[in-house]
Amino acid sequence: MEQRNDLTTGSVTRRLVTFALPYLLAAFLQTFYGLADLFVVGLYNASETTTAVAVGSQVMHLFTVVVLGLAMGSTVLIGKAIGAKDEQEASKVVGSTVLLFTGVAFLLTILLEIFPAALTRFLSTPEKSVAETISYLRICGGGLPFIVAYNVISSIYRGAGDSKRPLLFVAIACVINVALDFVFVGTFGMGAKGAAIATITGQAVSVIVALLVMKKVQFGCKLSWEDVVWNGSEVRKILSVGVPVALQDGFIQVAFIIITKIANERGLLDATAVGIVEKIICFLFLVPSSFLSAISAISAQNMGAGKKERAKKSLYVGLAITASWGALWALFHQICPQGIVQFFSKDAEVVAAGAAYIKSYSIDIFFAAIHFCFSGYFCGIQKSSLSFIHNAISIVLIRVPGTYFFSKWWPGTLYPMGLAAPIGSLLSAALCVIFYVVLLQKEKREEGNVQKF
Repeated sequence: MEQRNDLTTGSVTRRLVTFALPYLLAAFLQTFYGLADLFVVGLYNASETTTAVAVGSQVMHLFTVVVLGLAMGSTVLIGKAIGAKDEQEASKVVGSTVLLFTGVAFLLTILLEIFPAALTRFLSTPEKSVAETISYLRICGGGLPFIVAYNVISSIYRGAGDSKRPLLFVAIACVINVALDFVFVGTFGMGAKGAAIATITGQAVSVIVALLVMKKVQFGCKLSWEDVVWNGSEVRKILSVGVPVALQDGFIQVAFIIITKIANERGLLDATAVGIVEKIICFLFLVPSSFLSAISAISAQNMGAGKKERAKKSLYVGLAITASWGALWALFHQICPQGIVQFFSKDAEVVAAGAAYIKSYSIDIFFAAIHFCFSGYFCGIQKSSLSFIHNAISIVLIRVPGTYFFSKWWPGTLYPMGLAAPIGSLLSAALCVIFYVVLLQKEKREEGNVQKF
């Protein structure tokens, strides 16, 4: 195994930051080229085409999030095996991952090819955009195996402690996607179809490069065709970690769709303001999201190496960094709430509404940073069900109903509506602390029992 991929030695802070930074840049690039699609389509087409790409991208993002959640199971198990210096186990996990996600890609592709119209109607797509949205989804569905393959390969590398090569892969996809957007959408006037083809082509080339790199560069285990077999035990272990994460992330995306629907019902002004703020918050959330993945990988490797305290330290360091980041931006938006919003709209009413919303919503960056880090740790120690539990409780009890009732009770301002998110995250953070304390107490009891014998 390459030493630079070993997360069980050296400074925890340095390992955590150097692992999280490439992941952060990769996430930024993925967000960037998603926005680039919309920009180029909007540059050459009418609003109905832009809406088609926006709606289609939302569906594809939901699918991608579910795949990434499932792939977290592979990341954690590979990390644990590599931390234990068990190359044979790591190879078995990778082999089972290949077959498992081949099946996942097939099922999702069938779903998009058969039910694109139903999905389009479910999202209340404007009538003028329906046809192009269906075309966009069908083309993306045909290329979905490349999207799944890219995300799974990246997850395998991260489990092996390498977050730099996935950054290279996403950079390749980004450059090709944006360049082909101008060719297919601008030069050939293909609209939403052109944007879909550009996206799939970029992902396909990225996958080819990733496979070539994987063949030539050792990443922690030796993989042969003999390892690519259906191993029920390994698949169950992957799913035991991945399914709760996939359900959690899918649940969160559905909640965002519901919240967007609530905002849309308030009228165009508030819908625009909420849409702008959501984009800003998503960018600011890239930092805690990156540390969630970094803590997962580091915790998994160190648990495999029997270094429990080092795994805990990665959690503490991550909490210190991301909570500081969250506190900084929460404070900034209390002092200057209109600061960033005004760059996205020149309408004074939209800016005022957005400023009120982001002033309350931005507090969520601090509390979310806390439960993001704990979620990463829980996944790393193969307790991902705890992450699903605290998120599900927060969404069902506070985030969705809070947004709905605050919207109805205070129709004149978005400030109370924005409070639903941080209150929900506060509950999640509190539950995470409780879960963590219970785990520590259980660990001490088990150590005490071992010492008696």
